[in-house]
Amino acid sequence: MDTIFALSSGAPPAGIAVVRVSGPKAGLMLETLAGRLPPPRRASRARFRDAEGAPLDDGLMLWFPGPATATGEDLAELHLHGGRAVIAAVEAALAALPGLRRAEPGEFTRRAFANGRIDLAEAEGLADLLEAETEVQRRAALALAGGALSRRAHGWRDRLLMLSAQLEAVLDFDDEGDVMALPATFLREIAIVAEEIDQALAAPSAEILREGFRVALAGPPNAGKSTLFNALVDSEAAITAPLAGTTRDVLVRPVALGGIPFSFVDMAGLRAAGADQVESIGIERAQAEIARADLVLWLGPEGEGPADAWEIEPQCDRPNHSAKTAPRYRLSAVTGEGLDALKQGLIERARAVMPGPGEAALNRRQRGLLEQASLALRSATGETDPLLLAEDLRQARLAFDQLIGHSGTEAVLDALFGRFCIGK
Repeated sequence: MDTIFALSSGAPPAGIAVVRVSGPKAGLMLETLAGRLPPPRRASRARFRDAEGAPLDDGLMLWFPGPATATGEDLAELHLHGGRAVIAAVEAALAALPGLRRAEPGEFTRRAFANGRIDLAEAEGLADLLEAETEVQRRAALALAGGALSRRAHGWRDRLLMLSAQLEAVLDFDDEGDVMALPATFLREIAIVAEEIDQALAAPSAEILREGFRVALAGPPNAGKSTLFNALVDSEAAITAPLAGTTRDVLVRPVALGGIPFSFVDMAGLRAAGADQVESIGIERAQAEIARADLVLWLGPEGEGPADAWEIEPQCDRPNHSAKTAPRYRLSAVTGEGLDALKQGLIERARAVMPGPGEAALNRRQRGLLEQASLALRSATGETDPLLLAEDLRQARLAFDQLIGHSGTEAVLDALFGRFCIGK
């Protein structure tokens, strides 16, 4: 296997640059560039030189003999001065050594997965952690990368293996193959696992974390949607004007409020008649956004908004504004009246559907596999044929194997590790 290397710290220039090297020749690399192997897991000063003896840099080196390393292989780190010329010279010296090559994106983590240092669910969490931009994204990704979901999946799988072993004993040694020879609690134990999986399926969606809690601002033309949108995203992203139909397309802006990711959506005003062809297309898109949104802020006539929309009384600073009898919030995007209360209400609403501390969110792949396992176990609890019961248990175990990466994951691996940066 090739030995790989890459810059694992931030883009130069920087105060310090960290170059990682993983593979069977990592130790030989240190002996070539530094002249010796340092004590394992201790930072040691080194004057690095290329294969011809030309000086490269004066820095630190660390040596991690495998397999108890991040990648499961021999691993080394070079801590260098972070100038572009220094990094380029060291990388050129590494590339010139036989058996060393530059790493592909995500290759370090992929080797960690291949060598059993992490499973697939933990790798997905690590990818989410690298992309996290808000506190709630960081917490959820850290829980997944730390094995919160993996531990539960391994536990369910182990319990099903024990149940399957009991069932196989009945099939192998009971002449009549009567499922009633099984313990009286057998089907109940399967049902308990299914209930636990269903509880796990109630976890928030990873997509809502990644894309943000989606809030659509809806109402007729000139209701103040774009002005409120600009106030919520704290920029002049949307054009505002007294002319009806100014907003004709969908405008989406991500923003973090209280450490929670949001996506605010401005859109065309809704009206039935008088719209030209372009505005009509904008209205169709607006209706699609309303259906997609996690929450709609309705700025139109009271009671005419979508079900479960929040009634907003906008432009309350204007003496001739349309008052509502029971709005959730009265606002003026111009004076700022009510804006802080609205933002706090949005944060509380979004937080209710976001993962709590230590709780992992489920992506579509993970949710689909847990649903497959739950369906198989629900089928098993109503089964009387021991052969079909054994097949249901096998299908559930297969779903767990795919969840943690023990089978059928090659296409998933290519897509997942392509999300990683080079050096991770």
